[in-house]
Amino acid sequence: MSQQTQGILAQVLQPGSTLSQRLEGLHHSMLDQVPVVERIACALYDPGSGEIKTFISSTRSGVPIKAYNYPISASKSLSQIMETGKARVIDEIQQQVTANAEHSRWLLQQGYQSSYTVPMYGASGFIGLIFFDSLRTHAFTELVQRDLMVYSTLINLTVSSELSAIQSIIASAHVARDFANLRDFETGAHLERMAQYAELIAQELAETFSLSDENIAHIRLFAPLHDIGKIGIPDRILLKPGRLEADEREIMKSHVVLGAQMIDKILADFSLAHMPGTSIMRNVVACHHEFMDGSGYPAGLKGEAVPAEARIITVSDIFDALTSKRPYKREWSVEDAADELRRMTAEGKLDGRCVEALLKYRDRVQRIIDTHVDPE
Repeated sequence: MSQQTQGILAQVLQPGSTLSQRLEGLHHSMLDQVPVVERIACALYDPGSGEIKTFISSTRSGVPIKAYNYPISASKSLSQIMETGKARVIDEIQQQVTANAEHSRWLLQQGYQSSYTVPMYGASGFIGLIFFDSLRTHAFTELVQRDLMVYSTLINLTVSSELSAIQSIIASAHVARDFANLRDFETGAHLERMAQYAELIAQELAETFSLSDENIAHIRLFAPLHDIGKIGIPDRILLKPGRLEADEREIMKSHVVLGAQMIDKILADFSLAHMPGTSIMRNVVACHHEFMDGSGYPAGLKGEAVPAEARIITVSDIFDALTSKRPYKREWSVEDAADELRRMTAEGKLDGRCVEALLKYRDRVQRIIDTHVDPE
């Protein structure tokens, strides 16, 4: 094995480093062989929404595009990559690309002159795209494309392996829920709505909370696990239609600690405790009932001690609970739910930035509600 190959593998296999860090290391290693590549970026495909979403990138100069979603069907050339599996080359970006979308305008503003886009695949099929951009026109010759083949394969394998590991964790949690015959109000529609609300808030507050696109993807992926500890709560309490007694409330509260213990066990069983993003997963489960004023549980965290991802999940979960029908209540309108979230913010319980980030996009929120309807 050559020293160069050893160096490349060392960058890809760095234990404990994020995908973004590994991509940056790989980018640095490849410059001796392919110096024309100014930027590498990966975007993930969400089959649920049909959108391509920014994920990780390494940029030598310029400003990266972040927290951006785009319907892949709106781009004929990107749709063709997904459908055919064939790469796309743009030799003269400034002449061939029109500024008809945010990412197109960004591409032109950054001064990139040519680009090479290849599809990524995982066990489930198409999972996204890898973009290579250059400041030179006609940079991606057949020889350069051949040189990039090994790098694009390594990037694809690295991304798909991590996503597969995450999906294994989520699948294990879902199996545990099913095995325990969990019968509360955590429908698939609720979990999907909540995940989309969380993603919406995280994207809006990415700069405020210093969230990378990789962090945002993890928040969306891990949001459905927030109440996994409820599998340890007796049905007589979990499914009780009326108000819980004081002792029953304490038992119900224990689902948070039970959930954190479950996540720790799953991570240990899969030997994934070192994987970047697991802290976000644990915080989503362990801290989603903490309040900003310290009145939450189980740890009574206060202010900045409450992780940003937990604040996001808390607002998403409460909003969905308010706007969903339950046996003991009707669904609230978005306006009424907004008033309640703002009341809780005024009381010091919620992070107002998360509340306003969600309410800023009321049309999108209403579409999420209308699209993901609970079964009767």
